[in-house]
Amino acid sequence: METGSVWLRRMRAGASSVFLMKPPTLSSSAQTLFMNPYHYLRPSFFQPLNPPPVTFLSIFSPTSRPLSTTTRSAPNSVISFDDFCSDAGNCVDGNVSPQKKGSKVLLKGMRYPELQQWVQSHGFRSGQALMLWKRLYGNNIWAHCIDEMEGLNKDFKKMLSEHAEFKALSLKDIYTASDGTKKILFTLDDGLVIETVIIPCDRGRTTVCVSSQVGCAMNCQMGLKRHLTTAEIVEQAVFARRLLSSEVGFNFKCCIYGPALYCQYTLLICSIWFHEGMGEPLHNVGNVLKASDIMVHEQGLHFSPHKVTVSTSGLVPQLKQFLHESNCALAVSLNATTDEVRNWIMPINRKYKLGLLLETLREELRFKHNYKVLFEYVMLAGINDSMDDAKRLVDLVQGIPCKINLISFNPHSGSQFRPTSEEKIIEFRNVLAEAGCVVFLRLSRGDDQMAACGQLGKPGAIQAPLLRVPEQFQTAINTSL
Repeated sequence: METGSVWLRRMRAGASSVFLMKPPTLSSSAQTLFMNPYHYLRPSFFQPLNPPPVTFLSIFSPTSRPLSTTTRSAPNSVISFDDFCSDAGNCVDGNVSPQKKGSKVLLKGMRYPELQQWVQSHGFRSGQALMLWKRLYGNNIWAHCIDEMEGLNKDFKKMLSEHAEFKALSLKDIYTASDGTKKILFTLDDGLVIETVIIPCDRGRTTVCVSSQVGCAMNCQMGLKRHLTTAEIVEQAVFARRLLSSEVGFNFKCCIYGPALYCQYTLLICSIWFHEGMGEPLHNVGNVLKASDIMVHEQGLHFSPHKVTVSTSGLVPQLKQFLHESNCALAVSLNATTDEVRNWIMPINRKYKLGLLLETLREELRFKHNYKVLFEYVMLAGINDSMDDAKRLVDLVQGIPCKINLISFNPHSGSQFRPTSEEKIIEFRNVLAEAGCVVFLRLSRGDDQMAACGQLGKPGAIQAPLLRVPEQFQTAINTSL
């Protein structure tokens, strides 16, 4: 083996990928490093509390990649919900075939078979499509310009420069909260701005929340401006992975044992969320399905389908379509245990009642093996946090394979609600747990930079009307004001 060359072999150990590497010539000091021979088979979040010292080696290329900070003109006017849909449940997805930017095709707007067909239509073999795909999403390159397409045929690169566009977004700004949460602002070609949030975890499992729309049509104060294209959605995840890699390098944990160098590799980003606070994902179901397919492709970003979660407020027809066409995870924002309350805080319930939503899930999940829906329940003081609500919630989810996520409400401008106290959230959780429900608590993250759940987006010029407060909740709302 030549000096400086590296030999790798991937092994699977639980949820982590493990690489065995035969190192180049090592210094005598590095040769003395010793660890447990079985250390490399253990995922990073199972490390002992007091592990022995270890040298961290990075094989990330030090080459820097400039980030575009192009700004655009003022945003377009707000488009009403009716401009996109005949009703709340039947949205016109628009064209989800290969998307274009000017006369060029957006590469990140195509699934792999579409990319293969497009490459072949220009007279090149399908193997070059795979090489291109890996440079876009794999091989730790995540290319966003033709100059980063090393190793491709010269004629193929020329064709790409003439007919393909790599970027759908321009970086506008990045804000970092005190807990490490990052809010990234992107400018679109039409001047509109979207947000992506990167939420770090102390166990190394970072989550990225991506936008699927500019604004939201579900009676949000932002109003809906337009759907995002597949490329605009996918590029958020690609940019996030690229950004974290450039900041901290690939998360390789290496140690010397015997004649070989054993390395454990843990993805910097382990999960993707399509949240409603960044648009209603299933309102843009065609592009969301396509984007999630690209994210889980085994030759590309290669996220586990269980780690790509699409959240919805309850668009029943699109929910059924999603469950039929995707193996990615589903989260449903429940937030109430009666139609009266849900009609008020989630107006989509007026079209798709709680009973219909839950019965649809109960029926559809019968045909999906080892699949659980995640119910999200934002705790609102005096509105949906009583012990009677907890007992009703237990009854509502009977017969549905599920987990329940209790979320502390994040106050924001224009909101009528207050967060439930921590003590009451725990009491609510205990009622669910004692009844046999799998329940989690989600703590607020990034709220000092308005990056927490419910705090994203900017109110539009045309705002949705505030809905009438049911009489029995007037006291709770007046107290919050």
